[in-house]
Order: sequence, then C-alpha cells, then structure tokens
Amino acid sequence: MNRFEYVRAGTVSEAVAALAADPSARFIAGGTNLVDLMKYNVERPSRLVDISRLPLDAIEERDGGLRIGALVPNATLAYDERVRARYPLLGDALLAGASAQLRNAASTGGNLNQRTRCYYFYDEGTPCNKRQPGSGCPAIGGVNRIHAIFGTSAHCIATHPSDMCVALAALDATVRVEGPKGERSIAFSDYHRLPGDDPQRDTTLEPGEIVLSVDLPERGFAERYTYLKLRDRLSYAFALVSVAAALDLDGDTIREARLALGGVAHKPWRNREAEALLKGKPATRDSFQAAADLIVREAQPQSQNGFKIELARRAIVRGLEQAAAGTPQSSSDKRIQ
Repeated sequence: MNRFEYVRAGTVSEAVAALAADPSARFIAGGTNLVDLMKYNVERPSRLVDISRLPLDAIEERDGGLRIGALVPNATLAYDERVRARYPLLGDALLAGASAQLRNAASTGGNLNQRTRCYYFYDEGTPCNKRQPGSGCPAIGGVNRIHAIFGTSAHCIATHPSDMCVALAALDATVRVEGPKGERSIAFSDYHRLPGDDPQRDTTLEPGEIVLSVDLPERGFAERYTYLKLRDRLSYAFALVSVAAALDLDGDTIREARLALGGVAHKPWRNREAEALLKGKPATRDSFQAAADLIVREAQPQSQNGFKIELARRAIVRGLEQAAAGTPQSSSDKRIQ
C-alpha cells in the first residue's frame, strides 16, 4: 500500500473541490472495496477524501418514490421497512451479496461504484487494460470462467460484481450526482459503461463528481418479483449469473416486465427488447423461454465461460416463473426453489 494524505470533507462542496484538485485522489466511505484495491496496489491514491460524515445517510420520501442517500449502509437499506414493503426486489438483492459485516460497512454509493473482481485486474503482476490502458487483456484467451458474455470488447471482458445494481437497473432508478459543474441526474441504464475502447472507465461520472443519492420511482413491483443468484457456493460469492425479474399481471397476461442480469457483462445487463416481447403475452413457460432465447442469442462466450449461456437461459425462465407465481427466491434459504 502506498503512502497517502487523508482529509475529511465537511460538506459536499469541499468533497468535490478536494477531488477536482487532485485527479489521483479518491473518496472513501465504508472502504470495503477501495481498501482492498489499495492493499493489492491496484489503486494508489495520493489522497483519501473521507466523506463518511456528509449528510447523505438518509432514506426519504421523494415524488412518490424513495431517495436513498449515498452513505446509507447496505444493511440499513436492505432492512428498511419502506424498502421491504415497496421495493423488496432491492432488499433481496442486497441480502444476496457479501456478508453481514460487509453490508454493515458498505455504502450505497460505494456499492454503485465498486470495481470489477477480475483475477487479472487484481494482480498487478499481469497486464490489464483497466489498470494500464493499452497493456492488454490476458483474460481473453486466459482464465475467463467468470467473465462476461455480453457487451465485451477487444480490450476487456470483465463483469460488474454488484447485486444491488442489478435490482436498481430493473427498477429504473436514477443516480443524482454533483460535481464542479453542478448537480445532475443520470438514468441508471446510463450510469455504468460497457468497456469499449476505454475499459478503465466503469461509469459515466465526470471528474470530481460525487454520488448524492439513488432515487427510486414510485413503482416497485412489490407483489411479483424475484432476485435469483447463481454462484459457485451458496454464500459470500459473486454471481456467475443473476436475474432480477419483476412482472405486472392482468390475470394471466403480462402488462409489463422488467428483467436485468448480473454476472454477465461490464454493467447490469437489461434487454428492453425482451421486456417488450413479454408485454401482452401469457405468463407461461413458453413466453419466458422465448424472452430468454432472445436475450442469450446475443451472447459471445469466451473459451471457458460458454456454460453461462445455458445457465442464463434457465435462470431467466426460473426467475420469471418465480415472479409470476409471487414466490420470490428466499433471502435466507439460498437453495433454488
């Protein structure tokens, strides 16, 4: 770990100014991801700007929905009564991730901005375009079992690790940020980036910007939803494939469908064409299989992760069946229902 300066921001404006003044500075709140990266010498900030005392730790009613402060701990958010009642998909996704200790420390904004868990990204002894642009991506043709099957580029095939973000993608959340140019809102679908030619950039945040909140719309699909996470072990593992599914039914007919996947791309993967395909269709296995087939036909597997295609296909069907039946995957008993 490198030597660094430490400052504590008293206001959002101070935090923005501190980051804008030093491109190598980093914000720190819970530190559950950043500290790991510093220990591995993947991140070497010259300055840490502590934002943990900023007034961004509230969950508030806002325009019929909820405004979640960037410093709300994951555990607080998962167990909040309003979240459990109105956005249980989000609560279940949070409980599917990490451990209780990490959820107590990790913040909403930190979860949003966590970096990939690619083996090569964490190993400074190997090339990695995310760490050093232009050095190469050894995962392509290397050990790539956990890597992406959608939205990859010739420069990076890493996946985004968050469970929370998969649910937020399905719920059509909005991210509110502030920077040197003022405040702005970013649609969740536009917040995370595909690698393209700039794999070192995970988000569309501009230099000096800080996340203020995540805003949830009024509609939470509280009756018919599920978060299904498939992984190598039942607990404390990142998703090989995860599915956030939500349905609005009129009898047995689908009025609206939401579907987002995790563990398969550089960002939460949402296919609006598949959602449109489901609209007006009966909530049956045939309809769900048609949507799954539409999604996975875009998959581009690597040498070791082709199994993810069939895994994703089956997970999508199972997730939609759970949502349609109103029997979401249990957060405590992680065996697939």
